[in-house]
Amino acid sequence: SAGSALHSRLAGLKVLLLNVSKAVTRDVLISFSPTEGPRTPNMTEKGRTGKIQLPREIFRSLSSWTVHVVVTVLNIQQLGMFKEVNQTGQVLDDTVVGITVGETSISGLRNPVQLTFAHEQLPHGITPQCVFWDPSRGMAGGWSSSGCVTQPGDKGTVCSCDHLTFFTLLLNPALDGSTAQALMSVAAAGCGVAVAFSIFTIAFCIFLRCRFRFEETLHTNLGLHMNLVGSLFLLNLAFLLNSGLSGGTQLGACKVLGGLTHYCLLCCFTWMALEGCHLYLLFVKVLGTYIHHYLAKLCLVGWGFPALVVGVAGIIGSYGEYSIQTADHQVIAHLCWITPKYLLVHYITNCGYFGLIFLFNMAVFGVVTQKSCCLQSRGAVQGDRKTWKVALVVLGLFCLLGATWALAFLTYGTSSVPVLYLFTILNSLQGIFIFIWLVVLYYPKTKETTGSLSNIIRHDKTTTVSQD
Repeated sequence: SAGSALHSRLAGLKVLLLNVSKAVTRDVLISFSPTEGPRTPNMTEKGRTGKIQLPREIFRSLSSWTVHVVVTVLNIQQLGMFKEVNQTGQVLDDTVVGITVGETSISGLRNPVQLTFAHEQLPHGITPQCVFWDPSRGMAGGWSSSGCVTQPGDKGTVCSCDHLTFFTLLLNPALDGSTAQALMSVAAAGCGVAVAFSIFTIAFCIFLRCRFRFEETLHTNLGLHMNLVGSLFLLNLAFLLNSGLSGGTQLGACKVLGGLTHYCLLCCFTWMALEGCHLYLLFVKVLGTYIHHYLAKLCLVGWGFPALVVGVAGIIGSYGEYSIQTADHQVIAHLCWITPKYLLVHYITNCGYFGLIFLFNMAVFGVVTQKSCCLQSRGAVQGDRKTWKVALVVLGLFCLLGATWALAFLTYGTSSVPVLYLFTILNSLQGIFIFIWLVVLYYPKTKETTGSLSNIIRHDKTTTVSQD
């Protein structure tokens, strides 16, 4: 039978020590909670209480007549332990439960140990997963579900594992197979449409550049838009090639395709940044846009800098096969992309790089919108422009600066699925938005030629010169 119990409590660490006899006739039951820690169960317990059931076969197979059972409940947030690199799921209540019996490692149990993690009904879009800490996983250890079975419930989740170690319940943002396939289909369809509209947009920009070749500001603006749309065209084309070919490609070809896709993405981000820089020069540094071979220098940065980044990433071997998986680790699709081993490259070159661009462009957007409103209110801009058209111009500028890509930072947690749909649809249709924006801005009032933004810029330059 179970013998005496010894409790120990420190900040973030609660321990229960039991002496259990080899002749125990029933399974050993232990209760635990994040606040109270482990304890022997009683009939009057209320509230959220987890349970541990140790099968009696564990003790019968031991050589000693009595054995020490140590149960620990740890708050990993307070202790700073069990932190996995690039962890996507959240640990329930920051609680990890450790179980040791004697001084030997116990695994391969026919009757598994059962842990019940108590919780309220989980939000929609969250999938619980029973995991244990595997020190051999990754560089510094990580969570693994091998040997554990998850049985979700409304008031708790039962974890049945065939070994003893440190356990927890991960709350993963759910992405089931049907949702992932639907997202891939939406992205492929959107990219196909975006490729066609990108061609229309480039043709429309070429037409305007030829018709108004003597309008220097318009010529430069359209040149910038053409390069941005061109990078979007290449990105959508690269994604279609990637999703269609990556499943059966050789490793070398997959590395090239992954690098190409990464290059196109960085080109898009860079040209969004250059659009923001150009607007800043036009509206804030009004007389600073007359630079020799201005557009050629922007092209050198827009197409050259991403090539440098991708070259360095390729040299260190960052590209290869990347698997898109559901919450229960079912593979949905294979892509040629940055491999999981080099996720730091992804976080720096994609997330970090775009984060800086987004902050800068939103600051520029705020300045441009405020200055435009001031000039409009003073009657500086000629023409009676309809409210819907002005709003559409502002929304187009918002899209031109890449604001829709910021939704990627919200694709985590309970809202991940609807935000993923929104992110996929908006960004695959970005080329269409830019096309509509250009048509509304520059056509059919071609006699005004420079549209609302250029009229504001022209008046602003005149005002600045007169003030000087």
